[in-house]
Amino acid sequence: MNADGSGQGNLTNNTAADRWPAWSPDGSRIAFSTWRDGRSEVYVMNPDGSGQQDLTNNPTDDRESAWAPDGSKIAFTSYRQDNWDIYVMNADGSGQIRLTSDPAEDRGPSWSPDGLRIAFASYRDGQWEVYVMAADGSSQTNVSRDPAPDFDPAWSPDGSQIAFQTFRDGWALYVIAPDGAEQLALASGDEYYGEPAWSPDGRFVAYTASKGAGDLEVRVAAVDDSGVADLTNAPDEDSGPSWWAGL
Repeated sequence: MNADGSGQGNLTNNTAADRWPAWSPDGSRIAFSTWRDGRSEVYVMNPDGSGQQDLTNNPTDDRESAWAPDGSKIAFTSYRQDNWDIYVMNADGSGQIRLTSDPAEDRGPSWSPDGLRIAFASYRDGQWEVYVMAADGSSQTNVSRDPAPDFDPAWSPDGSQIAFQTFRDGWALYVIAPDGAEQLALASGDEYYGEPAWSPDGRFVAYTASKGAGDLEVRVAAVDDSGVADLTNAPDEDSGPSWWAGL
């Protein structure tokens, strides 16, 4: 859809579930997760929905893809070692490498704009926390450090903040500096909030919100707290937004 919610069109039109779209930095492809092969796989397609191709092609579940800023690699979550871990592969699906190997679950990667770091959610501290690591998997560090669960990190375009989903004030969206400082609420209340995605100019965060079961919608909030807009406003579930700079 367009950034104002208009022009909504179905790209995949498949009987299986398709989720978590992610635009390539140049806008030429969209990575997404699909269950059409009896398990979740990371696919890629053209912006018009054509050329849908399985990149991971693995017997176990792969999902939650994130492009490197230069478009050369895709980070993703995989269950291939009987545990959810962060992997990375080349943009054509080759060279799949495991980055995390903790016994606890690691999920939901997000690249820093300079391509040097990856944020992700980890359960290794007995609850979900936002971690940051180097792009090669080294220097894995807990940056959220809160008694409440924190997950779904999304790096801002200028690299100064990470938006994430939390349950510290009920469901809420927070932003945090990459070193863990300056944790501030972006959206909070009685509703569900999750899956944040920054606009290319860093002024807005699109996210999934719900007033109750079965009422998932895509909304957008101004980072300067100037307002919130409901983009989808449909009777069925809408979730998992991803921005492209060309829109």
